Amino acid sequence: MSASGQTAAELESPRIEILVNVSQGETRAAHLENGVLQEIYIQRDATGSVVGNIYLGKVQRVLAGMQAAFIDVGLPRAAFLQISDMVRRPAETQDVAPRIQNRLNQGDRILVQVSKDAMSTKGARLTTDLAIPSRFLVYMPYNPRIGVSARIENEAERERLSSSVASIREELGLTGGFIVRTVGDGAPHHALAADMRFLATVWNDILTQSRTVPPETLLYGDLALPIRMLRDMLTPEVAAITIDDEAAWQEMTGFTQRFAPEFTERTLHYTKPVPLFSQYGVEEAIERALAPKVPLRSGGFLIIEQTEAMVTVDVNTGGYVGTRSLEQTVLRTNIEAANTVARQLRLRNLGGIIVIDFIDMVDADHKAQVLTALRAALDADPAKTSVGAISPLGLVEVTRKRTRESLQQLMCHACETCQGRGFVKTGETVCFGLFREMTRIAHSQRVEELLILASPDIIGLLLDELSGAFHEVCTNTGLPVRLQSESLYTPEQFDLVVM
Repeated sequence: MSASGQTAAELESPRIEILVNVSQGETRAAHLENGVLQEIYIQRDATGSVVGNIYLGKVQRVLAGMQAAFIDVGLPRAAFLQISDMVRRPAETQDVAPRIQNRLNQGDRILVQVSKDAMSTKGARLTTDLAIPSRFLVYMPYNPRIGVSARIENEAERERLSSSVASIREELGLTGGFIVRTVGDGAPHHALAADMRFLATVWNDILTQSRTVPPETLLYGDLALPIRMLRDMLTPEVAAITIDDEAAWQEMTGFTQRFAPEFTERTLHYTKPVPLFSQYGVEEAIERALAPKVPLRSGGFLIIEQTEAMVTVDVNTGGYVGTRSLEQTVLRTNIEAANTVARQLRLRNLGGIIVIDFIDMVDADHKAQVLTALRAALDADPAKTSVGAISPLGLVEVTRKRTRESLQQLMCHACETCQGRGFVKTGETVCFGLFREMTRIAHSQRVEELLILASPDIIGLLLDELSGAFHEVCTNTGLPVRLQSESLYTPEQFDLVVM
């Protein structure tokens, strides 16, 4: 047993598995550690994330008072660029803050990259400090520095990587800077060189296009979700990558054969009749992640509420009173809550300001233990986080950087019935769940006719916006289907009746 109370087995590197589920109109990827869902990624054909995309934008309006500008990049809403997100020009000194009105004029063309998706009423956030990722590196054409991920802690390895990248950059005659990603730990010289050549080619293509295309044009888009998971998450701890779609499996196998051959045999095609996410308990975990109440093993629970301004987390002991003193019960519950909160922030993709209301503690040492546990748990989070001190009322303020919508924002919309006080799943989310249930039924039993009962809105989606995906499911499963609208059904409710 370690000083922190962990066994040797718990201190070992976790077994990481990546699951990829592909269905009509939607691709989902799950990151599991020791069988427990840590993060979920969802990409929909019509509403995918644009973070990382590089556009040739056109300045729509310069706001001198805010030191910002609205840039038209071809998205539904104008995107937002602040002066602090613009690369400094060589002539600009560090002592004098640049002014956006001296840099941009209405109608100017400008190369920009999306750093944060549009959320709620706000447009996408932009930067001119472009960054193009590969498997081992991130290329920054306008930033000259060479850096190494802080998660690579061995000083000799950090020096080797930095030296290799610098020598290759000089050999290839490249400008700009590079950051070695965490997965670059141990990468040989020739692999780094191959990545740098690839990135140089991508950048040259972007520059060539930017000289000939009109404004509001996409010049570079990030990879599709399955390949992006391989690029970003392949580390020695990954034991298996399991995909339930043959075409995606073939594409992912081709990627590993070319860029990470040691993972080719770990890239598996899932063919069992039980849906992949159901087999691993991921569907149930996603449903639980949409609920505000999170049970703790000790008998306590968390209440997580997301608002426009912030996220609040309330820690409660529930019916747990412990076998020792009240102080020990509170300490144990708060430490368990700290670890659970860190996981829930990743799983639900919650960001911005998070206020955690721990159970009141009097002992200063107990407060320090809870803060230490929270910071240690957040260290595993790939997103940038910061943790404040515990206030006299037991409140802790955490900030977490987020670049995409939260799980709730992606999968749900404000409930019209309760006037925004709660949430129901979007029609798309309900339909995609219906498609998966149809596939499960087709694999598990003989069906002469399948009667689908659902609310009028869901039936309308199946016959209109999602008719192509619905027809494809029917064709692939061979199910003869009849639709029946039920006006008394709630937006999330549907029934599949085997006739």
